[in-house]
Amino acid sequence: MRSKKALKNMIFSIIHQIVNIVCGFIVPKLIISHFGSSINGLTSSIAQFLGYITLLESGFGPVIKSTLYKPIAQKDKKQIANILKTSEQFFKRIAYIFLIYIIILFFAYPTIINNEFSFIFTASLILIISVSTFAEYFFGITYRLFINANQENYVVSIIRILTRIANTVMIIILVRYYHSIHLIKLLSATIFVLRPIAQNIYVKRKYKIDLSIADKDYKIPNKWDGLAQHIAAVIHSNTDITVLTLLSNLLEVSVYSVYYLVVNGIKKIITALTGGIDASFGDMIAKNEIKNLNIKFRYYELFYYLIITIIYSCTFILIVPFIKIYMSGVTDVNYIRPLFAFLLVLAEFVCAIRQPYISITYAAGKFKETMKGAWVEAILNIVISVCLVFKFGLIGVAIGTLVAMLIRTIEFILYSSKNILHRSVFEVIKRNIIMASALLITYLFGSIFLKYYEINNYFNFIIAGLVIVSIAFVISIILNYIFYKQDFGGIKIMLKRITKGKSKVSEEV
Repeated sequence: MRSKKALKNMIFSIIHQIVNIVCGFIVPKLIISHFGSSINGLTSSIAQFLGYITLLESGFGPVIKSTLYKPIAQKDKKQIANILKTSEQFFKRIAYIFLIYIIILFFAYPTIINNEFSFIFTASLILIISVSTFAEYFFGITYRLFINANQENYVVSIIRILTRIANTVMIIILVRYYHSIHLIKLLSATIFVLRPIAQNIYVKRKYKIDLSIADKDYKIPNKWDGLAQHIAAVIHSNTDITVLTLLSNLLEVSVYSVYYLVVNGIKKIITALTGGIDASFGDMIAKNEIKNLNIKFRYYELFYYLIITIIYSCTFILIVPFIKIYMSGVTDVNYIRPLFAFLLVLAEFVCAIRQPYISITYAAGKFKETMKGAWVEAILNIVISVCLVFKFGLIGVAIGTLVAMLIRTIEFILYSSKNILHRSVFEVIKRNIIMASALLITYLFGSIFLKYYEINNYFNFIIAGLVIVSIAFVISIILNYIFYKQDFGGIKIMLKRITKGKSKVSEEV
């Protein structure tokens, strides 16, 4: 059952991320073409500033999920009600804090951007963009976390697919007939408000959870330890644009946001292929299936490394050719920045490496134990980005992100290897050496191919992409098969059992 849920979650998550990527490239290009890069930079900047409120959610959310695994496995409705009631109260308080934060931004933010737009224009846009975020905290986060912990991520994916498509269709129509960024963002916010409401209704109707039986004085353990744990993730997503907004200009913010569309889309595809695995690990830990956990993690690790090797080796080669096509005809700022592209992709690649080790650490509820590293990463990112942005601009903030990501990734690898998996860290080092070798060989062959194949339209880009993906796939499979032949056999058996409806893999594999 656990394996079937994981497969279903993966399928719908992939569909969701494909929709996200397609829509994610359509909307910004429409906005840049009709309103200019400065407006795109402004809306991206406002969204990132509003994103800082997720420091509280992202710190508390994984703690709630890890706390829910055991009562869900034991079908303990009273404990589930205790956790959900406490969570709901917490997120409603965040919603009220968010209102105060919006008021502060309303008055302060328009002065930050050097009066490039009028106060009313900018302030009203802040209020409009904040609507959906407020609704998420007030109505739906608690129930989304329950759905995720219950290994039903596909439900959230379906809701997000439908609202994202509806939003994109609406924007295409509005941009054509109405030249108003405020109207576009207002209707977008209205559509996205439906997400938390739908999640709320789904959980309450299907599971009939009675929150009235919850203990009023129940406290979720380690609640605040998770806050620092996730500051790094929020800073990773927000610091660069914040620093550029404060110390550079909105045109540079627009350039950054366009490149981030690509790397964020890649990250979401990878998340879709591997998402929901933390809930499976949490279920195994809750049931004390330690031997099974180690076997499954080893298979997951191999599968994950294959994915990120193939995807990121292609991204390194193809990101700049794609941006040249995507931003053709836009002349108000130079979008072709090869060195920045390389550093940004490298930072995201380093961040991606740590995901399996984050999943197993969070599933085990080890928030307090790895808290200091989050602060180190956050401070490093801010200090390096601020110091370098004056001289190097976009490249400076990318370097800050890269250094911070590298330090934090090393920490998660060391901690999970020693304290959860109880294995030598050289196992991970070996995997990374193999991955780096595959990436470098792919980059060499891919670069040679592009010397003789010109990419000047989307059709040529797709052809080049297929060739380079094929090269990356063959090289990655061959190198990993040489060193992990037995694990390939185990994955094959596991997939056969899933397709035949059998949920357990023999521990003798």
